[in-house]
Amino acid sequence: MNEANDAASKIWVLVLTSVASLMVALDAMVVSTALSEIGREFGASIESLEWTVNAYTISFAVLLMTAAVMGDRFGRRRLFAAGLGLFVAASAACALAPNIGWLIAARAVQGVGAAAVMPLALAQLSAAFPPERRGWALGIYSSVTALSSVVGPVVGGAITQGLAWQWIFWLNVPIGLLVVVLTFSRLRETFGPGTAADISGLALATGGVLSVVWGLVRANAVGWGSPEILASLAAGALLVALFVAWELRCAAPMIPMRLFRLRAFAAGNAAMFLLNGALMSAIFFMAQFQQIALGQGPQS
Repeated sequence: MNEANDAASKIWVLVLTSVASLMVALDAMVVSTALSEIGREFGASIESLEWTVNAYTISFAVLLMTAAVMGDRFGRRRLFAAGLGLFVAASAACALAPNIGWLIAARAVQGVGAAAVMPLALAQLSAAFPPERRGWALGIYSSVTALSSVVGPVVGGAITQGLAWQWIFWLNVPIGLLVVVLTFSRLRETFGPGTAADISGLALATGGVLSVVWGLVRANAVGWGSPEILASLAAGALLVALFVAWELRCAAPMIPMRLFRLRAFAAGNAAMFLLNGALMSAIFFMAQFQQIALGQGPQS
């Protein structure tokens, strides 16, 4: 009986974390196909439409490590459910947005919730499965999450053209609430190692990521050679360098830098970084090109 309960518990962890991560990843994709409709309804400029994506990206990237550290200290299940609940509430706020400013603000809050969901889903999954089964579980989880890049633009276009763009956000609400309820009823609480939090490393990483991402998303608007962008990128590079130096000497680092000496690990992370950057850029600009320049509908 205990073995059956343990197996069922593992399956629940896999299902709930996969569904939650798919929701978060899908939301980043479906919005791109709805941006033209959103722009027409709100009379928004292309720069404002870019910020519906950028606001989500910045808050997600900046708070990713912070959420992971908080989950380890205060409970992964608790923070995972809280992040998903915040994501659901922000989705409703996006659907109810009366103007583009409201939508951008709600998207930023969505990114905060997503920053808690993604790392804590992986942490719970790793804690639930033993090393010999962890690769199998992570493979399924990654495959489900990766579906977002395939079905996201299609789903977003179909919903926008068949119903209304608000429904790409409303669909998150019932699914997300169900996952939150099942998380508390089916998943066990887990915590990270009892080592002291690396506050200095966390501050350096957060500041570095914020500066770099801010510089990248603002560069097209104000110019790559502008003082704002040069200062932002320089500050980001300095903070990232200080973060690496700190992690090399820290007794309990957030990211063991020795892992990057492994060629497979370093190459894999570099490839994923470039792949996701290219994918997100292509989806955003191709959707706008097809709808604005070619006059095609969202579903096309």
